[in-house]
Amino acid sequence: MNTTIDDKLSTLQTLLKAAGRVAVAWSGGVDSTFLLKTALDTLGAVNVLAVIGDSESLPRSDLAEALRLAATWHVQCEVITSGEMADPRYVANSPERCYFCKQALFREIRLAAGQHGFTVIVDGTNADDSGDRRPGRRAAREHGVRSPLLEAGLTKTEIRELSRRLALPTTDKPAQACLASRLPYGTPVTREALTQIEAAEIFLHELGFSQVRVRHHGEVARLELLPEELPRLADPELRRRIDARLKALGYRYVSADLKGYRTGSMNESLAAGAPAAPALAER
Repeated sequence: MNTTIDDKLSTLQTLLKAAGRVAVAWSGGVDSTFLLKTALDTLGAVNVLAVIGDSESLPRSDLAEALRLAATWHVQCEVITSGEMADPRYVANSPERCYFCKQALFREIRLAAGQHGFTVIVDGTNADDSGDRRPGRRAAREHGVRSPLLEAGLTKTEIRELSRRLALPTTDKPAQACLASRLPYGTPVTREALTQIEAAEIFLHELGFSQVRVRHHGEVARLELLPEELPRLADPELRRRIDARLKALGYRYVSADLKGYRTGSMNESLAAGAPAAPALAER
């Protein structure tokens, strides 16, 4: 029997009603924003707490947008400092980086939620997220975090469609991941690198590129753009502007990945047990 998008939405609402009161781990992205709005509509504002984990890995623009939306919706909102940069295991940037990050995040969210009398924590993991390597899911299980979008079987495409029905500002927001995901495994996570990556991606968005990743390989910036947007790089003036700006940010070389944007590209080095690739600048 085929399960329709409306069936899945009904399942989501049933899961939220069963929880009664929920603290939503909110990043400001497509999935967690839809989850937050559905929780508000289903349970009422008094039974919902939004918790934003702020860190150097969260783009400042995402935090600002989330806070503006929280004010518009009059939702209870707590901004906590996740503190993963204090964990040397996270900074070392092994393939388990996401696990250490989520451990720190969910620990702080659990504390904040408890102070407001919330015991159920939910996050925006969806049905598509089971296809990529996600060590953070283990941390969620260990901290008892529920993923009702996943439990309801909702995919990213379906979440965007339901967001469109609700006229959410995140409906067409590009997929986002923490800034640390731009660093090859084994390259330490530093505030300087994260700031450099964020500034480079902001510039590329300002030039009209819709989906961007600046993969940070030491002195090399490897740009991942949507395949249909790669032809724009044939414009010599545009290439000059990109090269000049990214070099001003500290990169020595700027390259374009001809395969284009794809999620989890840093995990490609882990395929078949291969070691993480060294920084290109070392070759």
